[in-house]
Amino acid sequence: MTQSALAQLDDSLRATRQSFDSIPVVDVAPLLDGRDKMKVAKEIRWALANAGFMYVKNHGVAAPTLEAAFAQTKKFFDLPLEEKMKLHVSKSGTALRGYIEMFGENTDPTKTKDLKECFDLGPETPGDTTPFFGANQWPESLPEFSTAIYDYHEEMKRLSGTLLRGIALSLDLEETFFEPKMQNPISIQRLLHYPPQTGKIDESVMGIGAHTDYGNLTILAQDDVGGLQVMNRDGDWVQGPPIPGCFVINIGDLVQRLTNDVYLANLHRVVNTSGRERYSIPFFIDADYDAEFAPIPSCVTADNPTKYEAVTCGKHKFGRFVKSFPHLAAQQG
Repeated sequence: MTQSALAQLDDSLRATRQSFDSIPVVDVAPLLDGRDKMKVAKEIRWALANAGFMYVKNHGVAAPTLEAAFAQTKKFFDLPLEEKMKLHVSKSGTALRGYIEMFGENTDPTKTKDLKECFDLGPETPGDTTPFFGANQWPESLPEFSTAIYDYHEEMKRLSGTLLRGIALSLDLEETFFEPKMQNPISIQRLLHYPPQTGKIDESVMGIGAHTDYGNLTILAQDDVGGLQVMNRDGDWVQGPPIPGCFVINIGDLVQRLTNDVYLANLHRVVNTSGRERYSIPFFIDADYDAEFAPIPSCVTADNPTKYEAVTCGKHKFGRFVKSFPHLAAQQG
């Protein structure tokens, strides 16, 4: 490779190279099988209070399920652009299901254009016109795609329920605290493709701009390419490298609001300078559209007074999406 083809990172995009020892790998097996839930809850509390991110291992998701999802993800993004555009997200209305082209969604629109393409799906609820609900769009030329990806979506729903029980315990709440808020929760299964960047790179264009996630919890599966960067409490960007057999877990705005900033919904971004295509599969679990989130009493003290008014999940999340999707902004305007 010639020197001119190498990525030349702007100083603002240089991440500190750390082992991420301060963000632990949490073994969630004792939570899944009930052997020692409180041990796991204590580890979750330390991670989410100090970093907002953690890796989890022994999560119970079978490797073939993950491998099939990645295989179909790559096949989808290899399709011709005109075929993918037939499934464009704008054709699904406020259900927000389907394909999003390069620069079609920008998570930090005042600063960054996102060099990524996406495919989003969610629970099959045809006829439901509530934002984030409706029918999925599926590529006709990939007969195994819908089964592999929807099976993965269902596995992530199962795992997210377990992790949220652990988060509830970590806050000294009843294990079932989140369940009344999640009778028909918003969930988004996203497939992502990031092409490599070369040449001089600054914040104007990168894989995905700095953002926090909008809802309760994110479960991220990464390939082996890397590129995730996370901001710590000191304001430093550190790398979140892939760890075999682990998912990356982070909380979103609603849990930060629920905990009155005791837990941190952390800024993160992606810069792909590997010279390779990067694929990732994040799953976002939120809550029922009308579920209310406000600081819980145990997280409100004289030293940490109430910082947030109550919001409903769907209204909060949709408001964030309007700022990211041009076609939604046009409709609202």
